Amino acid sequence: MTQGHYINGTSLIHSLDARVKLACLFLLMAALIAASSLYAHALALLVLIVIFMLSALPLKLFFLPLLRFKFFMALIFLMNAFFYSTETPIFAWGIFNLTMEGIRQGGKISFNVFYIMLMADILSASTAPMEITAALGSLLRPLKLVRLPVEDIAMILSVAMRFIPALMDEAAIIRKAQTARGAKFESKKLRERAAGFLSLIIPVFVSAFRRADELATAMEARGYRNARDRTKKEINPLKWQDLLALAIGILNFFTQIFLNLSFR
Repeated sequence: MTQGHYINGTSLIHSLDARVKLACLFLLMAALIAASSLYAHALALLVLIVIFMLSALPLKLFFLPLLRFKFFMALIFLMNAFFYSTETPIFAWGIFNLTMEGIRQGGKISFNVFYIMLMADILSASTAPMEITAALGSLLRPLKLVRLPVEDIAMILSVAMRFIPALMDEAAIIRKAQTARGAKFESKKLRERAAGFLSLIIPVFVSAFRRADELATAMEARGYRNARDRTKKEINPLKWQDLLALAIGILNFFTQIFLNLSFR
């Protein structure tokens, strides 16, 4: 299963309005970034587990961000652990200073990255792309007052979200082809592994530009000029469960703020 794909379902999370899910996602991200206490992070983890259980998504989706980006997260942790602070080091060697402050900061940043990636995966897996596009256009509508092209922004974000799973599929196909040609992605030698990934990155970029050019040509051939003249998906009014979910999201946000202020 590729990240970014919509998984059809009838769970409570699937049935919520896309506008509410986006608003709650932003509230969860803001609360998490502002979190500075262990209790606030524990509450964030509990909320994440509850949301994942209510979404009834496959369990492997929970571990995909960690497995796909384990080296990136390890790098984030080590960079913070060895370079965040120089006070009272546990271990020091040259420019490397391992400190408790750095370890805590590295754990916090790694957790935040994993949390945001997983919440974004839950959103994309439980919400159809057209619903996300319509929700973005609806939430950004107040920006019309400052003459921002809201429809164009929503279209760009929608196309970008649709390209992510397509490019990941393309990258998987190119990786298999390059492996058959002798690329060593799993080699223990750093030089061979870097050469293998270089043979992967360039074709993926070429494929991305080719897809973008084909999409632009197709849109022009169909008479596309701007997003304002397009028909839009009808936005239904919020239901009671949507309002309840939004209220819980707001309550969680202020609870996180209270925990940050009370347990620093």
